[in-house]
Amino acid sequence: MAKKTTLSPDFPGTTMDIRCSFQSLIALIVAALVVGAVYLTTECGYLVQEDDQKLGMKGSEEKCDLFSGKWVFDNKSYPLYREEECTFMSDQLACGKFGRNNLDYQHWRWQPHHCDLPRFNATALLERLRNKRLVFVGDSLNRGQWVSMVCLLDKAIAPGRKHMHNNGSALITFKAKDYNARIEFYWAPLLVESNSDDPVSHRLPDRIVRAQAIEKHARHWTDADILVFNTYLWWRRPQMKVLWGSFNSSDAIYKKVNMLRSYEMALKTWSDWLEIHVNRSKTQLFFMSMSPTHERAEEWGKSIGGNCYNETEMIVEEGYRGRGTDPKMMQIVEATIDQLQRRGLNVQMINITQLSDYRKEGHPSIYRKQWEPLTQKQISDPLSYADCIHWCLPGVPDVWNELLYAYIFNDASN
Repeated sequence: MAKKTTLSPDFPGTTMDIRCSFQSLIALIVAALVVGAVYLTTECGYLVQEDDQKLGMKGSEEKCDLFSGKWVFDNKSYPLYREEECTFMSDQLACGKFGRNNLDYQHWRWQPHHCDLPRFNATALLERLRNKRLVFVGDSLNRGQWVSMVCLLDKAIAPGRKHMHNNGSALITFKAKDYNARIEFYWAPLLVESNSDDPVSHRLPDRIVRAQAIEKHARHWTDADILVFNTYLWWRRPQMKVLWGSFNSSDAIYKKVNMLRSYEMALKTWSDWLEIHVNRSKTQLFFMSMSPTHERAEEWGKSIGGNCYNETEMIVEEGYRGRGTDPKMMQIVEATIDQLQRRGLNVQMINITQLSDYRKEGHPSIYRKQWEPLTQKQISDPLSYADCIHWCLPGVPDVWNELLYAYIFNDASN
């Protein structure tokens, strides 16, 4: 009669072999799942970076550069809101209201080359902003982006549950009452103090900056949860008059300084203030790069003397760069932000320059109202009165806010 084989824990027999094989199989499955998850995450989009500071900022070094892409015509999904339905639309940017018939500029979607820009979700952003302040600080281009953000959020807020407050000061507040969320704009076209700080009367022939003074402005946005800065347009002149001392002081010193040097001085003042006063565990910081202008048609192959007037198509040449921006100023911004990063303060630059440079057809041109509508005489002289600096809404600034939206949520998740 055959003997039974007795298996005990001390005997390295069949049961132990099976157990080891089973454990190895489990380990292989887990490893495969992890590798698969990493691969899918890498393939799926904009939250793939190990370091959120590098999201889309270093081009080919990253899997997804949100700023490198192309414009895609999409009249099914865009615009994200209708001009006439935005309660707080600005007449300066309401091109359809003031006679523009070709509205194709409203239907373009930005498509990054290697990923998809996340769809703007107004309710999700309002939840993110619950009991918080989002403040845009800068010039009229940043104000246009703020109007765009208000319009993007407007439809998601019930009538009677939103409020706009503007008492004539530099600060304008839009409030979503049910969320206790404030989306604000603060007029500071040079970021530091200047003689152009009045939100209405600021067109002065002799522009003066206090390049080392920012506190007058900064006290209005010290406690903000998200800050979005810009400053470029108001620096576009060979020299700036810089003031040491106060405007009312009899012993103040005025000196004309090369524009790039004065710009660098102002950004140094701005960055020093951020380093000392910003709550690093609370506040998200963003800087919008230069918004290009389209005031010289010869730059895109048209006759000399023209501008953006009557343009209905964008520039299709990939990598096109006009002369409506200043790369040296961009380098100063990048260097300033890099220094802040090295000092432990995270400021994200939203690089809107290249993608906006293609959009020569997106400006208000003569279809606008500043303080008063243009007269017939002004309308008949588009070379003098066409606005080729600001942007129609809905339009290009909505995409700027889609990029900002992606960064706000990516930064928060990290």
